[in-house]
Amino acid sequence: MSKLFLIKHPELFQGENFLKNNKEYFEGWYFKNTKNNYSVSFIPGINVDGGKAKAFIQCITNNDTYFVGYDIKDFSFRHKPFEIRIGNNIFSKNKIHLDIQDKELSINGEILYSEGTGIKKSIMNPNIMGPFSYIPNMECNHAILCMKNKTKGCVKINKKTINLDNGTGYIEKDWGYSFPNSYVWIQGNNFENMSASFMLSIAMIPIKFIKFRGLICAFKIEEKEYKFTTYNNSKIVKYDIDNNAINIELKKGDYCLNVKAKLKTGLKLSAPIKGKMERDVYESVTSKITVTLKRKDRIIFSETSKNCGVEIGRKYR
Repeated sequence: MSKLFLIKHPELFQGENFLKNNKEYFEGWYFKNTKNNYSVSFIPGINVDGGKAKAFIQCITNNDTYFVGYDIKDFSFRHKPFEIRIGNNIFSKNKIHLDIQDKELSINGEILYSEGTGIKKSIMNPNIMGPFSYIPNMECNHAILCMKNKTKGCVKINKKTINLDNGTGYIEKDWGYSFPNSYVWIQGNNFENMSASFMLSIAMIPIKFIKFRGLICAFKIEEKEYKFTTYNNSKIVKYDIDNNAINIELKKGDYCLNVKAKLKTGLKLSAPIKGKMERDVYESVTSKITVTLKRKDRIIFSETSKNCGVEIGRKYR
């Protein structure tokens, strides 16, 4: 499989050569599902550290997180159609099938996805990272696989059953060798306007001997898509973050986008440092965000979404 083909299809497993060569690496897909006031996300992935490869599945709900480790022999992938398997668990863009039995943890169920909407792509912009998608050996690559879809099915975690019929889903992924040193990530698609979906990430990006604050933001309303990114000359006008709230303002030409988030307590997930899943990060899937988009003085959109994902990666080096 050529590198160019993989760049154009970021949902596919990118790390086959890293597994063969036992190089520091991680790759993880993120499936977020919400209905009413409940969210549950699953993160299947692999990591390679010290020449040893492992597989894992993480899960985060309103109140708990779980990490289940697997032997790398339990991991397999398929390109056409896209599918990854870890143990008896199956993940694709159309469905996930869950069968986890680990000590006192039991997760079973199936979620079907339909009516998925992605982001616009081109040769220069194969995904949300734009031209940066073509730079090799990035610390962390990011891709949006589905901004919003419709969910059907249910998941049972121990004794709690979560019904996801007529819920909403979101799919993205990361791969590389480490999460950024510091970053903020925000995602929401449960606005009153049911067509709206939003994702933003701001992170410190190292490329060889330089570092810069990178921005990727995608906002969709109906068929209209707005992107605020480093590579399309968008500017970060305001960047205020404390323990309880986020206030970020972006500007591109005549357009101004403001996002405010009220933070709920984050729950611990494991993130990679040079392939090792040893960094603790804290994510909430129950936060609220308010997104306001203006063109000059005219308000195009201003609504609040619940069941939002918010994660703040504090500096660790």
